[in-house]
Amino acid sequence: MPLPAPPNDERPIDRLIGIMARLRDPQGGCAWDLEQTFATIAPYTVEEAYEVADAIERGDLADLREELGDLLLQVVFHSRMAQEEGAFAFDDVANAISEKMIRRHPHVFGEDEQRTSAEQTRAWEVIKAQERAKKGRNASLLDDVPVGLPALTRAVKLTARAARVGFDWPDVSFVFDKLREETAELEAEVEAGAAIERVRDELGDILFVCANLARKLDLEPEDALRSTNAKFARRFRFIEAELAKRGKTADQSDLSEMDALWDAAKAEEKA
Repeated sequence: MPLPAPPNDERPIDRLIGIMARLRDPQGGCAWDLEQTFATIAPYTVEEAYEVADAIERGDLADLREELGDLLLQVVFHSRMAQEEGAFAFDDVANAISEKMIRRHPHVFGEDEQRTSAEQTRAWEVIKAQERAKKGRNASLLDDVPVGLPALTRAVKLTARAARVGFDWPDVSFVFDKLREETAELEAEVEAGAAIERVRDELGDILFVCANLARKLDLEPEDALRSTNAKFARRFRFIEAELAKRGKTADQSDLSEMDALWDAAKAEEKA
């Protein structure tokens, strides 16, 4: 027999936790939700985080509210599965992050002197290193940089860690030099007809240097690439729309015509 949904007069977070418990109830819960594991839900968690970032990029606060709810559901979902295994529950997650935030802000919640943003960033990294040491994670500075991060983001984090101990280019001009060097190496491998593995490695070197360049310029490479992706999509849609006015589709056009329309799209954006 179906059970009623948790009442809407509960605290919103308690109601959401109750809904997830009901969905995972072996007696009358949702078959799909019951089949899920940490591993099967993880890709959705990553996807929802990107959708939050997309809403922010578009400046759509109504959509942001919805996407934040979707992301919160992921936290509740993982917490519920952990609770079923006797590991932890949602309250434990909330308490752990509360304690961490207090611990990492002694200038706000403790007796340390007030810090500038730059000073707090440096202090944050010191505190994180101390936390890793307590957990026995001090074999390498790089040990807890998650492998599952987007590759460009992970490259930034890996090199930022190494930079803390002085393993870094002195300034951005050296990165440009390295980028030119790696580009030349890739071009040479392609012209020589090298095996795809060698070409892949050289292309990876270029992307790694680009991630370093973004770090030195204090930019997020994923943000930069998302912006360029959006720009490309916007301009290509312009091409499609203009071709439609001429009674054509893209596959009925040619590179010369589409390139001219691309330039027109750029000009319109500048105007």
